Amino acid sequence: MSSQKTIELIKACISGDALAQKHLYETNKRKMFGVCLHYSSSREEAKDMLQEGFLRIFKDLPSYNGKGNFEGWMRRVVVHSAIDFLRKQKMKLVDFEGNKHESKNSYEMDTSAFFGQNDTPGALVKLMHQLPKGFRTVLNLYVIEGYSHDEIANLLNISTGTSKSQLSRAKEQMRTLLKEKLTR
Repeated sequence: MSSQKTIELIKACISGDALAQKHLYETNKRKMFGVCLHYSSSREEAKDMLQEGFLRIFKDLPSYNGKGNFEGWMRRVVVHSAIDFLRKQKMKLVDFEGNKHESKNSYEMDTSAFFGQNDTPGALVKLMHQLPKGFRTVLNLYVIEGYSHDEIANLLNISTGTSKSQLSRAKEQMRTLLKEKLTR
């Protein structure tokens, strides 16, 4: 969709045009549902997150200034909405003291030995769903969304150290899960 068409669609949505709102939802629900799946424990929970995310998108549309990618803006709104959803569930993150923080580069893994090229993303998401919510949330925010530990700490109301330890533990568990998959 061209930027002019996007701007027209946004204006129509803001003015309350139900058809425009439906079009915006229908054209973006699959991608945004994929985002929600990263943070949810089930498809049903992801559907709830998606609904909350689109409610927030429609509410916050007037604040979109037209700068930057609109899909990226929506993704950011959905991520924040998913985090709020988890907060409402009183998600508790456990602080594991004394764990060393590993750099971003240490997370990079060659998964081709574990999965075929075509199903790597889906298989990794399935493995990630086996992680505790706190681990999975920090892993998603840091690795997939590109947030810094300080940003994650602010989003989740935790300390930077907790964010680092959650990521370290998540990576450790992912390595274990990948090794188990290999030995099956």
